[in-house]
Amino acid sequence: MAHSKARATDGKVTYPQGVKEISDKISKEEMVRRLKLVVKTFMDMDQDSEEEKELYLNLALHLASDFFLKHPDKDVRLLVACCLADIFRIYAPEAPYTSPDKLKDIFMFITRQLKGLEDTKSAQFNRYFYLLENIAWVKSYNICFELEDSNEIFTQLYRTLFQVINNGHNQKVHMHMVDLMSSIICEGDTVSQELLDTVLVNLVPAHKNLNKQAYDLAKALLKRTAQAIEPYITNFFNQVLMLGKTSVSDLSEHVFDLILELYNIDSHLLLSVLPQLEFKLKSNDNDERLQVVKLLAKMFGAKDSELAAQNKPLWQCYLGRFNDIHVPIRLECVKFASHCLMNHPDLAKDLTEFLRVRSHDPEEAIRHDVIVSIVTAAKKDLSLVNDALLNFVKERTLDKRWRVRKEAMMGLASIYRKYSLQGEGGREASKQISWIKDKLLHIYYQNSIDDRLLVERVFAQYMVPHNLETAERMKCLYYLYATLDTNAVKALNEMWKCQNLLRNNVKDLLDLVKKPKSESSSKAVFAKVMVITRNLPDPGKAQDFVKKLAQVLEDDERIRDQLETLVSPSCSCKQADVCVRDITKKLGSPKQPSNPFLEMVKFLLERIAPVHIDTESISALIKQVNKSIEGTADDDEEGVPTDSAIRAGLELLKVLSFTHPVSFHSAETFESLLGCLKMDDEKVAEAALQIFKNTGSKMEESFPHIKSVLLPVLQAKAKRGPPRQAKYAIRCINAMFANRDTHFAQIFEPLHKGLDPANLEQLITPLTTLGHLAQLAPEQFAAPLKSLVANFIVKDLLMNDRIPGKKTTKLWVPDDEVSPETMAKIQGIKLMVRWLLGVKNNQSKSGNSTLRMLTAILHSDGDLTEQGKMSKPDMSRLRLAAACALLKLAQEPCYHKIITLEQYQLCALVINDECYQVRQGFSQKLHRGLSRLRLPLEYMAVFALCAKDPVKERRAHARQYLVKNVNIRREYLKQHAAISDKLFSLLPEYVVPYAIHLLAHDPDYVKVQDIEQLKDIKEALWFVLEIIMAKNENNSHAFIRKMVENIKQTKDAQAPADSKTNEKLYTVCDVAMHIIMSKSTTYSLESPKDPVLPTSLFTKPDKNFSNTKNYLPPEMKSFFTAGKPKSANVLGAVNKPLSSAGKQSQSKASRMETASNEDSSSNPGSPQRGKTRHDSTEMDHSENEDLSRKRADSTDKESEKPRGRKRGVTPGDDKPKRGRKKATAVSAAIEPEDQWGDEDNGPEDEQNSPPKKGRRGRPPKVASQPNQDATPAKGKRGRKRAAPPPEDEEEEEEEERADEEAEDDEDEEGAGAENAEVKTRAGRQARTPRRSQSSDATESTPQKRRGRPPKSAQPPAKKPTRAGRSKAAAAKDDSEDEEDEEEQQEEEPTPKGRKKAGARRR
Repeated sequence: MAHSKARATDGKVTYPQGVKEISDKISKEEMVRRLKLVVKTFMDMDQDSEEEKELYLNLALHLASDFFLKHPDKDVRLLVACCLADIFRIYAPEAPYTSPDKLKDIFMFITRQLKGLEDTKSAQFNRYFYLLENIAWVKSYNICFELEDSNEIFTQLYRTLFQVINNGHNQKVHMHMVDLMSSIICEGDTVSQELLDTVLVNLVPAHKNLNKQAYDLAKALLKRTAQAIEPYITNFFNQVLMLGKTSVSDLSEHVFDLILELYNIDSHLLLSVLPQLEFKLKSNDNDERLQVVKLLAKMFGAKDSELAAQNKPLWQCYLGRFNDIHVPIRLECVKFASHCLMNHPDLAKDLTEFLRVRSHDPEEAIRHDVIVSIVTAAKKDLSLVNDALLNFVKERTLDKRWRVRKEAMMGLASIYRKYSLQGEGGREASKQISWIKDKLLHIYYQNSIDDRLLVERVFAQYMVPHNLETAERMKCLYYLYATLDTNAVKALNEMWKCQNLLRNNVKDLLDLVKKPKSESSSKAVFAKVMVITRNLPDPGKAQDFVKKLAQVLEDDERIRDQLETLVSPSCSCKQADVCVRDITKKLGSPKQPSNPFLEMVKFLLERIAPVHIDTESISALIKQVNKSIEGTADDDEEGVPTDSAIRAGLELLKVLSFTHPVSFHSAETFESLLGCLKMDDEKVAEAALQIFKNTGSKMEESFPHIKSVLLPVLQAKAKRGPPRQAKYAIRCINAMFANRDTHFAQIFEPLHKGLDPANLEQLITPLTTLGHLAQLAPEQFAAPLKSLVANFIVKDLLMNDRIPGKKTTKLWVPDDEVSPETMAKIQGIKLMVRWLLGVKNNQSKSGNSTLRMLTAILHSDGDLTEQGKMSKPDMSRLRLAAACALLKLAQEPCYHKIITLEQYQLCALVINDECYQVRQGFSQKLHRGLSRLRLPLEYMAVFALCAKDPVKERRAHARQYLVKNVNIRREYLKQHAAISDKLFSLLPEYVVPYAIHLLAHDPDYVKVQDIEQLKDIKEALWFVLEIIMAKNENNSHAFIRKMVENIKQTKDAQAPADSKTNEKLYTVCDVAMHIIMSKSTTYSLESPKDPVLPTSLFTKPDKNFSNTKNYLPPEMKSFFTAGKPKSANVLGAVNKPLSSAGKQSQSKASRMETASNEDSSSNPGSPQRGKTRHDSTEMDHSENEDLSRKRADSTDKESEKPRGRKRGVTPGDDKPKRGRKKATAVSAAIEPEDQWGDEDNGPEDEQNSPPKKGRRGRPPKVASQPNQDATPAKGKRGRKRAAPPPEDEEEEEEEERADEEAEDDEDEEGAGAENAEVKTRAGRQARTPRRSQSSDATESTPQKRRGRPPKSAQPPAKKPTRAGRSKAAAAKDDSEDEEDEEEQQEEEPTPKGRKKAGARRR
């Protein structure tokens, strides 16, 4: 030992045995060999070998000399590094090197050697690994803590390790690196920013993507050292985020990326940083807030994140950014929502309200992304989204912007297909989204052709996929139709009808194209092109494309043949698919990928191709119905009662029989329908009869065996069946059999002879059948019909009250409570009218007599005999029947011209009847006749009287009717510019003189200068003028002003010598003039043309008479305020719903929302307007408002139910009531012998004049609406746009065909299923009227009063149709059903998808 010490202290280097001196004098290979022996020696040594440690101390110092540390050979350096690592191990904890500089050089040298770890395939890799393992195990670098340059050493080590780590390294290498680095962090006194950056830089996305292993190493290191390194991380973020010292680190610009990565690694690393983010969320810098929002979106939305639960203040602060003023921030929040919903369903509740607000955001992109977020989550799992979220998507189907609407519709469609059609979520999920199919179809009522086309596409691809096998496709359609709501069914029927109409138009175009070219044929082609264009998106561009298509059809015979096949009634679905493919392929060009012309052609083909229905499909559908009848179908599994399924199936077949009649021509189909005729369910039998009528035109020649079985059934139904079946049986015989006269005679004779007034219930079917026979074959039964009407209908039926009615204060009762006698009288009135409509001439003066009869019924309140035997509900029914009959006759020109002004005015007053259902039913009939351009223009003026209706919704619906009719006429005039000779009967502005004259003769207008009465006149005039003046087309304001001025220069033709009558007329003119002047800035311009006044109302102007006097009292002028009329687009795409009487829709403003502003100037100067009538178009909403918000007492669910029955208002103040004088000598005025005789003794005017009687009084402005027992339907949004009037004869025939079912019974009394009752809604307070409160507002309404029903009048709910009911009830059901049918086929239904007001809802 002494020798060893001597050796150690004398400065000589002692080498291990067998190792000679290592110096620069030996070769590299020899040096390596000797060093390997040294390495082995040191490897074998341990810390307890004191002698050896002392012995080799100088060798340890020698190996640390610059000669070795800077040696050029890497093998030498590696071996030296291994020796030095072992030396640190052996001499630990005290290293043999005392110089700080030398220690620094050694550790920097070792660090440099660690770069050799990069090449895992190197022969020396094991030695590099040994080096790493040794220094990691010994924690050799901890010696550097005391060095001034320790940070440089550690930083270089970290950089080296992060650089060399790669995917070739095994887990041990990774572990030793983490051990080595973590010991420096955990056992050191501090972590410098430079060292921290060296670690964190590997988390930056750019570096992370370049070296995934370095990222994993940094991640493992941070997890290991989380507690120790957290204060330094906190300090770094504090410097950058709070103090804004971005210069402290090059990573300052990546601070938010780092926060996300650190949070994903270990949330404890950011315990003190997250509160700083809350501060940053409120920064004034938009970009900074956006960055924080993006960061937190990822942190909150991560799959396993618990940040929202752990840091609720930060979560709430983040939610506040949904209402940020900066658009990109709100957009980012909305995009985050889908991830949050999918990964954290528990947070859906917090998100719902914020998504609701954003679904009404002013920015289109945000509303769009709200839908995307919700739909994305719903498609992943329906349980992730609640009903409220799905409702937001539903609301956006009515958005102002097409892109948003499209996304919402497609989103709902894909959800429906996944969970309902494919059944992925089970029955519960299917039930949850069962409303989607109805909602999607309701959109078909929107004005935009884009919406309609998308609904058609959604139906063909998502609801009933056209690529399914025929049987499966028909089964899908069958059960879909059975589960749709009423309005969706109407929409689907309308869709098929529109497609069929377009198909026929294309067929007509093909026929025209094939004709030789001439000027007339070119005009006809252009006219047809215009018709087709209106059924395509962007009609402006489409017009050019359709013209081009017409040219292609002329030139290309092959395309023409393909298109002819496509529109052929016998085209099968498979053929259609082939034709569409061939046509698009032929028209397409590979060189032109974007081809607008081809896109338009695809739209057209998509609409006309029969992708669902052909002969095979109808056969499959019939089989499906038969399965239900036999009880072998899956009705229960599909959730549809068998009876409902059968009924729906027959209704579906009935609709298809209109659009695809040829597809029914098979013996199998007709035999199945014969079986349906024999079923007990009346609805099924009725549908089967209608199908026969629509499809049986060739039955006699093609299917004689079916005819021989069918005829006796039809005859039996006509004689003894329910009234509605009797009607269709007659129609079937008329449509199907060549020798119809013989069959008609066989039915007419026994029924005519068997009429017995004593047996009233048995009269209803015979009267129905005879009425239709009278209309279809008036000449064949001319003599017996005249006798029948004069002697039986009038004398025995209408002029006798056999059975006293039940005493009741109600004004309306359900159908089954109406007496058989009343039902028979109603059928008698209809028979008379049908007979006259069949005759279509007044040569026998029967029209005059009938008109006197009808007006006598109206004069006597429905009690023609005035014996007091009739009940009030029966009288209401007869008033409605008489008024509708009068409207029906007015549609026939030969009868319209004999209706006197008095009769017209009396009929008009029915719209103010005291019974709500009478008012409603009458206004619907009035609207229907006007919208089909069959009632003369003067009848549009009747709607002015609706301004006095006490029920707000009736006023709103009347306004809708008026808007619709104005738009129809204007559209018709645009399309038929050449019909200037008919301008007087079509131009909406010409309704003004009729309205003025009607209001001047209003029975409530008694005192010429009475302010209150004049205010009523002003309300009524504004009701019409507001809509007509909404658009000042062709300077129409000046035209109206000129018209009113001209009226003042004439006299009232009804009583030209009566000064008071003329003064009333002039006063009403002055009211109109003041409205025009206050609401228009262009009224004083020159009128575009001189107005023509109706000579029946006004005398010719007297050139010597100049009437410049102002007839208004001075105080009246203060009630006219200036202001522009609001847009009258009540039927626009989305707007405010018609709210209940006495209730205004309200909208809660959020931070991003603007409160609604009501424009008081939209009515001329009525300070009480808000109290008496609130027109929905007066609400001007910002785009981010929820226009469909209801008050707290109205739920979203309610707002989606059909708005058929009206909500009542609480009894309020009443106007003084004006009674009617009781008519006298009515019987004498209508003696049957005189009335129905062949000769008339007096002049025509005298004969047509009604008895001189007082008119019925008006309803008070505020009184309670009738209650109802059944739950009312709510929340409907108006009606769909009227179909354009017929373009030509072909279109008119198509409409006639589709409407045929209801045409003859359009005057059915009663208001059908949706207007049978109304219910007073609790908590709804009516507005206080202008007039003094009347004590009898709470009493039952006197009989002699027009208008609102008494508070006590509560029409019970209508009972469901069922087999075995009385004939009277059946007849009423007949009326109701006909009414429903008319709603479906003639008038546009009232879908959910429509709201009232000007702009489309956002």
